Amino acid sequence: MSRRRLSQHQLRRIRDAQAQRRERAGRQAQRILEQHPESRLDPPQGGLVIANFGSTLIVEDRDGALHRCALRQNLETAVVGDRVIWQAISPGEGVVTALEARRSLLSRPDYSGRLKSVAANLDTVAVVFAPEPPLNEFLIDRYLVAIHAMGAAGMLVLNKVDLLDAPAREVLWARLATYRRIGYPVVTASTREPDGLTALHARLNAGTAILVGQSGVGKSSLIKALLPDREIRVQALSEATGKGTHTTTTSTLYHLPGGGDLIDSPGVRSFELQDIGREQLEAAFAEFSPHREHCRFANCTHSAEPGCAVQVAVARGEVDARRLASYQQIRAAINA
Repeated sequence: MSRRRLSQHQLRRIRDAQAQRRERAGRQAQRILEQHPESRLDPPQGGLVIANFGSTLIVEDRDGALHRCALRQNLETAVVGDRVIWQAISPGEGVVTALEARRSLLSRPDYSGRLKSVAANLDTVAVVFAPEPPLNEFLIDRYLVAIHAMGAAGMLVLNKVDLLDAPAREVLWARLATYRRIGYPVVTASTREPDGLTALHARLNAGTAILVGQSGVGKSSLIKALLPDREIRVQALSEATGKGTHTTTTSTLYHLPGGGDLIDSPGVRSFELQDIGREQLEAAFAEFSPHREHCRFANCTHSAEPGCAVQVAVARGEVDARRLASYQQIRAAINA
């Protein structure tokens, strides 16, 4: 989950470029409002942000039509998945005048270390992994802590199972038993097997989801297979923006054929743990809950304290020792 190190000069240039884009977006919105006073705007209506091009948002109305919109200058930046209030100024164009409350928000640090919002109102974040690179449960646990903290549900997707023979598949499936036991859905997927996406389709047929995971685990192939009409949608976005097919590099929300929405965000492979407090960390390890209330000390770290009920549960086999080790590792990292 490491990031490429940039020089101070490069970081300054990136920050300046981002500030200039924000300023241009604000000026564009202000020009539109000056050219189209509120008295001449169409009545407010609800919409869904399905793509963000910095100075331009693509908003989908209730009938599924796409509109190129500017964002009112005094509003927080809108991201893919945001529900907004917007007003039309001409066919296919409008102004976003308000953002509705978000139920979840996925953020990740940018090159300067500042948190950048990526997607809003996610119901599910699916952590994708594969036989290669090798399974790393500690990395999965970090993902799940961050997902829990942002207010979404986590699920695990073992992709490229066609690369495993039956014995190897059973071994890997057994390693994931802990996650199934504590309530996380775990599904297998393959774009090369006839029914390889059936289980994943069933899990994504309601709400809004996004796929995250390391490079090489096959997220792009999954998205391409899950969204057979993706290129048609990309072309529609290109026509709406007038900016050509470079929209394929922009986070975009797609409607899945069988129901549900999927956000394709090419830039999201991982996200760091940011501002995770002790209570949030404890809550993300829900299997500790029946035991930690019996710990002798209220601020027990479940490491070497006498009377730690979580340690006793590990000794009895009621809590996975590796999960406790993962908790200790993450706790040390966020307290560093």
